[in-house]
Amino acid sequence: MIVERPNAITLKGQPLTLVGPELKAGDQAPDFQVVGTNLKPVTLADTEGRVRIFSVVPSLDTPLCDTQTRRFNKEAAELQGAKIYAVSMDLPFAQSRWSAFAGVGRLVMLSDHKDASFGENYGTLIKELRLDTRAIFVIDESGVIRHAEYVGEVGEHPDYDAALEAARKILGA
Repeated sequence: MIVERPNAITLKGQPLTLVGPELKAGDQAPDFQVVGTNLKPVTLADTEGRVRIFSVVPSLDTPLCDTQTRRFNKEAAELQGAKIYAVSMDLPFAQSRWSAFAGVGRLVMLSDHKDASFGENYGTLIKELRLDTRAIFVIDESGVIRHAEYVGEVGEHPDYDAALEAARKILGA
C-alpha cells in the first residue's frame, strides 16, 4: 500500500505531496533498489557493514543539489568509518557526467529513476514531479535510522551539521 502525505513539503511555497512513510530516528531502515553508475542494482543490504549517510536530492543539475552533494563529498574525506551515498532521480549517465565535471569521487552516486523504490520506501518521492525531495538519513551498522530530515522547502539547505553530528556520534568520533 502506498501512503500519500499531502502538503508535506513545498517548492517555492507551493504545497507538494510525498509518497511513502515518514521515517524517524529509531525506525528500521527499509530496503530499496536503486541503480549505481555502473548500471547494476544496489539494495540496502549492499550498503551494510558501516554507518551510512544517504543524501537525497531532486536533481544534480540544480545549484542547491550541486552544493549539497559537493558538501557531502568533502565531508566523506573526514568521516572515517562512514559511507556517504547521494540519491537522485538523475540517470546514472548524468550522475557520472556530473561527478566527473564536479570532481566528486568520495561518495557513491545512486539513481532512483527506474523504480522510485528509494523514494517510495523512504517517503521522499514527490508525487507531482516524480522527483525525490531533499532529505538526509543517517543509518547505523545494524540498519536503524539515527537521523532523518525531510527539508520542508525543497529549495532550502538541509541541516548538514545535525546529520554529520549524528554520524559522528555513532562512530564515537
